[in-house]
Amino acid sequence: MQKQHDNGSPHELEASRTANSVDAHASQASPASRRSKLSLLLIVAALVVPLDQLSKLWIEANRPQMELLPGFLDLVYVTNHGAAFGLLASHTELLIALGIAGSIAILVFFCYFSPANTLGVLSFALILGGAVGNLVDRIRIGCVIDFISFQFVRWPPFNIADAAITVGIFALIYYFYRSGAFRKAYERGHRSRD
Repeated sequence: MQKQHDNGSPHELEASRTANSVDAHASQASPASRRSKLSLLLIVAALVVPLDQLSKLWIEANRPQMELLPGFLDLVYVTNHGAAFGLLASHTELLIALGIAGSIAILVFFCYFSPANTLGVLSFALILGGAVGNLVDRIRIGCVIDFISFQFVRWPPFNIADAAITVGIFALIYYFYRSGAFRKAYERGHRSRD
């Protein structure tokens, strides 16, 4: 029996093992495992949406303008007729179509990608829940209600759906990093150029 000789560093070997185990797990996931991941995705997304909507309904009814934490955090009432940072303002129909297409794309990508662990599932769930929360606003009132405003940084007000999307994106990036997906993509691109 011949031993394989590997000149890679211990860090590269560990990343390779992690990436290979993620690939093997994703390809061998049983239908029951896929169903439980999909159930977790839908449950978490279904918790984000009503939490977001109930907070917006309260803000809409009370229209507060108050300091929650002086010098740090305000509670305000702002409507955003555009997307992030007011982009595509007054294009509500387009934003609704993009919201529906984005939500479907998240579900398709989730089913195709099938994250190997809970962090991956929760990442997709937060992004989906946030996307649907803002989509409900656009369909219901033609704009998105924002109400959380930081005083210490010049940043537009945001809402719970926006926060869920942001946390979900950062968690997904971390998940991809830990799984070795970025390294594998870099290696594939590097090999294709050679």
